[in-house]
Amino acid sequence: MPTIEKWTDSELSKIEHLKRAHDTIVSEIRKAVVGQDRVVKELMIALFAQGHGLLMGVPGLAKTLLVRTLAASLSLGFRRVQFTPDLMPSDITGTEVIEENKETGERVFRFIKGPIFTNILLADEINRTPPKTQAALLEAMQEKQVTVGGERYSLDLPFFVLATQNPIEQEGTYPLPEAQLDRFMFLIHVGYPTEDEEMKILDLTTAGYEAQIQPVLSGAEILDLQHLVRRVNISEEVMRFVVRLVRKTRVREEGVPEFVNKWVSWGASPRACQNLVLGAKANAILDGRNEVQVPDVLEVARPVLNHRILVNFVARSEGVTSLTIIDQLLKEAV
Repeated sequence: MPTIEKWTDSELSKIEHLKRAHDTIVSEIRKAVVGQDRVVKELMIALFAQGHGLLMGVPGLAKTLLVRTLAASLSLGFRRVQFTPDLMPSDITGTEVIEENKETGERVFRFIKGPIFTNILLADEINRTPPKTQAALLEAMQEKQVTVGGERYSLDLPFFVLATQNPIEQEGTYPLPEAQLDRFMFLIHVGYPTEDEEMKILDLTTAGYEAQIQPVLSGAEILDLQHLVRRVNISEEVMRFVVRLVRKTRVREEGVPEFVNKWVSWGASPRACQNLVLGAKANAILDGRNEVQVPDVLEVARPVLNHRILVNFVARSEGVTSLTIIDQLLKEAV
């Protein structure tokens, strides 16, 4: 049974503070990024739910600019790593070097931290580097630490990985393994702007305009608000809705729709349930509420489940994608 917690006046005021801060952050991002309202919202949900995001979109859609602007508006450390075929794990996590102690003449190892020691890490074009280097992120994303030479090094908190991936130019790329994909809370699709948005982009970017982004929240405030998200109430009824939705993505489970058995190779894991609940909690609190409702779950279902449902050959031959299956499941669930 889920625990329904009572909220103090101080905690309720923090919800209002978070909602105001969210609105201000979005306004700051708007200074540099035109449109992409849904993308911005999903990034904010992932951040406050302590998740990571994988942004999928063709080149030139301001994915990198969006992440840079988000980091600037949050007063957090930011590092960008361009993933290339020759990138090594130590280029991300750091490496040990041998130094000589001038006083004793003894040689000792010293660890030089890599770019992963930051608050927001942008892994640009993550599918352009081999699996061994991609795997260097696994421990950091899950455990908030890295292990080098048998020593563990804790990462700075909050820690948030945002990766970009282009859906085209597949030559010379390395698809992310399922274990790596599953570490990302959201798969966020970045689409083309509307005609009016594209006109505004041209107006801003071809006339010498330079956005001045003001920081809104500190790292300590973000950590406090992330803990607050975890305390958002959720009823047993909504939790059962989440569990039933995820279980219906799995082939040959009891009560699974026939189209799932026809089109799916395998479905979402229990981590999908966890991310649906955390995403729904963050969505609720960003809306100024301290209790999750079913629409909050529906709001985050597509980015949470999209990369956790693997379609089979029959689905691909019929033009069916994981989003097609998710939309059908949501239609039947409501």
